[in-house]
Amino acid sequence: MTEKYETHEHDVLIIGAGGAGLRASIEALAQGASVGVVCKSLLGKAHTVMAEGGIAAAMSNVDRADDWRTHFRDTMRGGKFLNNWRMARIHAQESPERVRELEQWGALFDRTTDGNILQRAFGGHTFKRLCHVGDRTGLEMIRTLQDRGVHLGIDVYMECAITRLLKDGDRVAGAFGYWRENGRFVVFKAKSVVIATGGIGKAWQITSNSWEYTGDGMALAYDAGAELMDMEFVQFHPTGMVWPPGVQGILVTEAVRGEGGILRNKDGERFMERYDPERLDLSTRDVVARAIYTEAKEGRGTEHGGAYLDISHKPAEYVKKKLPSMYHQFRELADVDITKGPMEVGPTCHYMMGGIRVDAETAQSNVSGLFAAGEAAAGLHGANRLGGNSLSDLLVFGRRAGLAAAEHAKQTQAPAIDAAQVEEATREMLEPFERSEGDSPYDVHRDLQETMQNYVGIFRNEADLKRGLDEIGKLKQRAAHVRVDGSRLFNPGWHLGRDLKSMLTVSEAVALSALERKESRGAHSRIDFPKYDDQWSKLNNIVSRDAEEMRLSHLPIGEMPGELQQLLEEGK
Repeated sequence: MTEKYETHEHDVLIIGAGGAGLRASIEALAQGASVGVVCKSLLGKAHTVMAEGGIAAAMSNVDRADDWRTHFRDTMRGGKFLNNWRMARIHAQESPERVRELEQWGALFDRTTDGNILQRAFGGHTFKRLCHVGDRTGLEMIRTLQDRGVHLGIDVYMECAITRLLKDGDRVAGAFGYWRENGRFVVFKAKSVVIATGGIGKAWQITSNSWEYTGDGMALAYDAGAELMDMEFVQFHPTGMVWPPGVQGILVTEAVRGEGGILRNKDGERFMERYDPERLDLSTRDVVARAIYTEAKEGRGTEHGGAYLDISHKPAEYVKKKLPSMYHQFRELADVDITKGPMEVGPTCHYMMGGIRVDAETAQSNVSGLFAAGEAAAGLHGANRLGGNSLSDLLVFGRRAGLAAAEHAKQTQAPAIDAAQVEEATREMLEPFERSEGDSPYDVHRDLQETMQNYVGIFRNEADLKRGLDEIGKLKQRAAHVRVDGSRLFNPGWHLGRDLKSMLTVSEAVALSALERKESRGAHSRIDFPKYDDQWSKLNNIVSRDAEEMRLSHLPIGEMPGELQQLLEEGK
């Protein structure tokens, strides 16, 4: 080997320290496993903090009629019935218990007058079921899980990027990565690996996602032989900031609408009456995002191409109490007082419904010893996610992934690390420094973002998607030959060069799956196929690796038991 490697060994290695990764680590520790958590940035800076509105759980503290059955039905309807129904049932049944755990571990929720956890309304949910802490719920959740994990003794490896999963035959043996600060390489040996790396938003130009969201976990799993599922379903959150340009895409929580905010076009018209007269501003995210996009496209948009979101009709103190982060965000970044006037908002790439295909009960992928949870895993949300379901998803399936990964580690012999794989991973990382010519990673990234924004956006058609795939093919060639200057110390261009590989993998999977699905469903809107197609309502798209080629196949959705089918019929 060309250099001496720092090596760490654990029963369970968790990649990602957001809600899913931390909840998985807590559960694996509780099973007696030795646990290592690797995160690309700092502990506590996970993207989970961007989920501001609340945790969806049918606790019936505000609406007594709510229960898991209604939550299950809402989730399946929101996902246009493409959801893995086993996951949707587990999620609806176990969410209340996971929220109570958080409370026991010290999370400080807003309260009802009788001291229970307060719950608010959200789009697509029949009842008020979002347990919240003002509009800072994700932050409180991360704080609580982090404190719990540190207290229990997790080993955390911060500012460490994983570039390859190592295998021993057909099973996972650990991971290879590098320290972002000094560029030195590191090897992790593990019996089980949990991917909890979140989404893919940085492949788009306008996104609510921060710099870490480059699809690493999905690409790592894909390269190791795992299947990706439903990659065409990318959620554009209807309300991101649109002005000034420096803050374009930053999230404006759905809690603004949950607390009574109203959407209007430039003519002052409450346009959601046209698109969903029943639920209006609390329609599902896919519907609201397309509505705002359409209003702007047809000339009824605001000055900067969005819509107005107004909560200034509510008392100022109420707004400041319920939405403190939004109040400060608009004061500081846009010089707007939301207690006195409207916010300007527009769609922003926000969340990935697709991801690594996993088993509902154990969160295991089709690769032995490889698990996934949270946004990096597919199945729960189907074609469109309801707001608030992501945070309960992290808790429910984070716990299940940690439990199953620890069980798997108990039953498994320590794997062998293959020196040849480590050598290959090292060579791949050092090559950009050795090239005397080639593109800058920044140029390739800019072109990728433009390609995805223009050809694989909110509305899609065959010609655009084919053009997008063609462009992605060219970008892959350029990315394979990027040149990096300087040393391995503090080198963001080098980091981006590696992230490009992940972003291009997931971008190709999204465009390929979107081209294949010849219908409109949930977050996937085909202008050339505007209606549902019954035959597509029973199929998930599966992407897998075949040598250097990306292969697409279909997987039939399993038959749902009679009692669950009856549940879905009831509320029609």
